Amino acid sequence: MGLLVLILGLIVFLGVHTLPTQRKLRAQVIASMGEAGYKIGYMLASFAGLALIIWGFGVYRATGWIDVWNPPTFLKHIAIALMLPAVILVVASYLRGRIYTTLKHPMLAGIKLWAASHLLANGDLGSILLFGSFLGWAVFDRISLKHRSDAGAPPIPVGGLGNDLLAIAVGVVAYLALAFVFHPAAIGVAVVGA
Repeated sequence: MGLLVLILGLIVFLGVHTLPTQRKLRAQVIASMGEAGYKIGYMLASFAGLALIIWGFGVYRATGWIDVWNPPTFLKHIAIALMLPAVILVVASYLRGRIYTTLKHPMLAGIKLWAASHLLANGDLGSILLFGSFLGWAVFDRISLKHRSDAGAPPIPVGGLGNDLLAIAVGVVAYLALAFVFHPAAIGVAVVGA
């Protein structure tokens, strides 16, 4: 049951997030619903998909865990190390500076690092489906950006080195909060000392 809900959530969430890559279809949806309707529908579908992912993964972890392989401990240490740049890259997509101009799409790079690191550390079927789906989506989205004529998002001003330093500082704080507070409390898995 949990895996099916997880898969449904992934289809809804990643399907909605794939719509912007389909520029003609997106334009048709906006033409039929209006810009506000499109944004509200996008937001509601995203939240519904995310809720299904969280619920489905929680049910799967509680009732239907399926081991595929057992990652060695050193891969878990690598995953913990990869999460720091992943979080910094996500922050750098909003606090745009040289990191942003160098990578062009640090959010997608951060999502790829997040997903890949979690694939290294988790060998169960639910994790492989969850993180593998996000990794595949991020790769697809990055490739699709090369073929788009527009940026696909509202412009955010790009700063300089100060934004990079701020992104790193905020990223480190967010990383520590995720590792020491969020992950153990919300996921039930201690990151450090496990």
